[in-house]
Amino acid sequence: MAGDPAGAAGVRLVEREEGGRRWPVLLWAPGPGWRMVSTAVVGGGIGPRAWWLNAKVAMDYHHPDPAAHVLEIAAAVGAAGGPEGDAPGVGMLTAADVTRWTCAQEQDVTAVATVGLGLPVWAAADDATVRRETGTINVLVRLPVALSDAALVNAVVTATEAKTQALVEAGVPGSGTSSDAVCVACPEPGRGGGPGVEEYGGPRSQWGLRVARAVHRAVALGTADWTSRHPDGDPHRRWPRA
Repeated sequence: MAGDPAGAAGVRLVEREEGGRRWPVLLWAPGPGWRMVSTAVVGGGIGPRAWWLNAKVAMDYHHPDPAAHVLEIAAAVGAAGGPEGDAPGVGMLTAADVTRWTCAQEQDVTAVATVGLGLPVWAAADDATVRRETGTINVLVRLPVALSDAALVNAVVTATEAKTQALVEAGVPGSGTSSDAVCVACPEPGRGGGPGVEEYGGPRSQWGLRVARAVHRAVALGTADWTSRHPDGDPHRRWPRA
């Protein structure tokens, strides 16, 4: 893990056993009192969530029910246990090495990223240029203040823009991968560090700017780490550096 600010948003690396081997899982389990917006296979949309995980899977992953698999993983690592019982959470899957997770902080906003760049894609590419890729960029953002639904959605957009900026600056030929996921977490109203609910999450709002900078730095760190381990000619890297 690189770029570890104090606390690293409480994220920790745990393991699960499956198929005769041990698999790493990134886990953040703050318990009740949090709202999250996510595009993940489990816990997508907006609502109260008590945990987040990002699980490593095989490069040729083809589970018939990924959502059920995520819930099995959550139970195995204790994410949904404890006094909260079967509390809902957010679960992501990736073929990237989650032990290489990166973390960055901008004031009170923390971003955690796992970066896999086997074959990045441009979001608006012609169908003829879109190919099955290997690798995923998964991002978790934690804020200390409550956000409205609109601000949470806006923060997802802001985080995605910052991710893409980091990739373009690093010379990666794509705006992301075709399986990227993002989660933005904030306290429920009344539990945050400030009064009321923040209504804006764009990149020039107070909190949106912090989201953008934290995500940009975390993804930049992860991109630099991935490309250093997968130079041109590496079988897991199906694109050349310009």
